[in-house]
Amino acid sequence: MERPPNLAAAVEAAAEALIGVLDSATSRHNLSVSPTQLRVLSLIMSHPDTNVNRLAELLDVVPSSASRLCDRLEAVGLLRRVADPRDRREVRLLPTNAAESLLRELQERRHRAVQAVLDRMPNRVQHELLLALLAFGQAATMSAPQSGSDSTARSA
Repeated sequence: MERPPNLAAAVEAAAEALIGVLDSATSRHNLSVSPTQLRVLSLIMSHPDTNVNRLAELLDVVPSSASRLCDRLEAVGLLRRVADPRDRREVRLLPTNAAESLLRELQERRHRAVQAVLDRMPNRVQHELLLALLAFGQAATMSAPQSGSDSTARSA
């Protein structure tokens, strides 16, 4: 089956539209934290037992920058630093209840915003989109081609 020539452009445009929907839901929230700080909180929530060095790796920044981000989050009551019970020299980063509430509310707002868009689509198209997104996600997690291989030859 031949691929439509504009498929990648259509996926990119859809991704941009999705980002717009998600950003709109976030901006209406009147957040007191920056997008970077939200990302830090999300990373800490999804990576238990994270310390500043691990956070720096996840963010691809130097540890001192990650530490300053944590300082700001700690100052507004969204992050706690606690000694690791297994090694008291290690300091773990933990989201506070306020941070968990903030992220949960933000996730709910984003979910409702995406659902509102989906509700404007016919059920059949929603089902096709679900199948396509599942296939896309699966293909995206497959091992990437080795560098130096010709991607245009594969797509022809």
